[in-house]
This record gives sequence, structure tokens and C-alpha cells, in this order.
Amino acid sequence: MRKKPSDRRNFLKTLAGLTAGMMIPYRGFSTGGSGSLATDPIGQRLPLRKLGNTGEKVTMLGLGGYHIGWTTEKEAQATIEAALEGGIRFFDNAESYSDGLSEERYGKYLIPKYRDDIFLMTKTYSTDARTTRQHLEGSLKRFNTDVIDLWQVHSLQTPEDVDKRIENEVLEVIAEAKKSGKVRYVGFTGHNNPYAHARILDKTGSSFFDTCQLPVNVVDAGAEHSFIRTLMQRLMDRNMGVLAMKTLADGRFFNKKVQRGDAIWDTNNPVVPGHINIEEALSFAWSLPVSVLITGAENPQLIREKVAMAKRFEQLTDEQRTALIEKVDDLNNKKDVEYYKNV
Repeated sequence: MRKKPSDRRNFLKTLAGLTAGMMIPYRGFSTGGSGSLATDPIGQRLPLRKLGNTGEKVTMLGLGGYHIGWTTEKEAQATIEAALEGGIRFFDNAESYSDGLSEERYGKYLIPKYRDDIFLMTKTYSTDARTTRQHLEGSLKRFNTDVIDLWQVHSLQTPEDVDKRIENEVLEVIAEAKKSGKVRYVGFTGHNNPYAHARILDKTGSSFFDTCQLPVNVVDAGAEHSFIRTLMQRLMDRNMGVLAMKTLADGRFFNKKVQRGDAIWDTNNPVVPGHINIEEALSFAWSLPVSVLITGAENPQLIREKVAMAKRFEQLTDEQRTALIEKVDDLNNKKDVEYYKNV
């Protein structure tokens, strides 16, 4: 059953004030448009947002680590350097990306030269305590660092998967790592099932996790099994940092996607440009209470494009966000777009 426009507006209004409160204004530059960007030892830096209750401030755009592993060495280095030059200071990764190659490349091109001025995040896909400990030590070694800023339980699949990881003491290892100082903050991720996220929130205390990474896009907002509607208010109630991913549904917003040269598919009714454009899609996510929007890029051109959009960003009104949701409402099958959901 489709939500009425009035229901959507009411839902979005509950998040509007929270979004504005996360942004860090400076030098007349708050949410984009005009004004001067602040600088740090690396150079000009993109606008910052609060990372939940951690006290950290992170750039509104982050570089995803997945593409860094499967592109060429030359392109990986150029993409990382373009991200730094563009003002990105948040860097996402996972031990499973290209069997650790993504982390190795971050360790090579980010550490130690930029370590003090970036926020470094990675994840563990493990489902048992022993493997989780091994993943942490491996990530630290590949990153060439003693401390990871944020370590996350990766890719929760279902509520039953959550129960299994808890049973196998994965969360105990996560807590130990934070207590030992090897990681500063901890979180969890997943793009398959919003009810897996809900389950892990139900099973943990309000102060256990610092962050949550989840799909945040305009199609999800109107979908039956929506991460945004199911979780966003709960995450805000816990004052957790929200990391947005799949803002373009892993490329399925477009009529064709090519990945690693061997995966190609066509979409009969593409979101972009059939319904909205890329900048509208990103602006929708940035207009929700997200700390950072993580974007994948395998070459410098793609990251520069997103950096330019971040610099131009201006907060959308509730009416504008509702209008974007309505523009994608007539998609024949939203499951074709958010293909990664298992509900």
C-alpha cells in the first residue's frame, strides 16, 4: 500500500530539524552554495557533520573502499588523491574487499602521510569470535596503523544472522577492541534487510554502537521495506551516526551498469535520468540526518563529480523531498532497483 503524500511529509518533517542540527557551519558556509571552504593541513575540506554522540566531525562525503580494490593500482591511487584534493576526509573500507587489497591500498596511499587528518573506517564480515579477532589484526596490519577510527560489524543479512553473530560472541570481540583502544568507535552495516538492523538494536544497549551504515535513497523512502522509515528515527533517538550508502542503489538507478567488465544489466525504467537526476538523488540523502554519504568510485572523474555536488548542496525542503519520492513512485518494480534487499 502506497503512502499518501501527507504521510510522507509528516514523516520527513520529524527528521528535518535533526538534519539541520548535524551540520557544522563555518565562514558563512553551512549547507552548500556560496561561501569559503575551511582548510586543514591537507587543503580545502568539505563541510562537516556531527557523527552521532561521538564528538567527531566528519566530511559530508566519504570515499567507499570497494571500488578501490578492483580498479587498477594507478586508478586507485589517483582516485584516493582526487578524494583528498576534493576535501574528503572520511574513508570507508572492509577486510573482505578484494581479499584485503582495498585496505592495503589505503595503507599505502593514505598512511602515514595523512593519518592524522582523515577518519578511517573498516568492517568485518565474520560470524564468529575467532575470525573477528583475526580480521581486526589483519585490517590493522594492512592499513599500517595502530588504531582504526571506526570498526563495524559488516553486512547483517537477516534477524537470524544477527542472532547467530551474537551467539558466536562477535559483539564481545567488538567491545573488547574498543576497550583496548585498537578501535575508537564501533558500528554495524547491512543493505539486505532493515529488520536485521532493528534486531541488533533490540539486542544491544543504547550506548553499545556509535554508528549504523544503511541504504539511504529516494526509492527506499517509498518502498514497502524501507530502511529509512524503519530505522532513521530509532537511530536518531540513540544519537547514532548514520552512514548513508547505496544512494544510487549500487548503480541500479541507471539504465545500465558495468562492473569489473563482466556484470552488465539493463533497466527498462531507469531512475536516472528517467525520473530524477544524480544531483537530486544525492541531495535527497544529504537532506536527511546522515553524517556522511559514502560513494564508490573507481576513477578520479567519478569522485570529482560527487565532490562538486557536495559543494553545491543546499538543503531540500520537506516538500522538495516528498516530490522526489513521488517522482519514483511509478517504477514498475522497485525490487529491480534495490535488488540487494532480501525482503
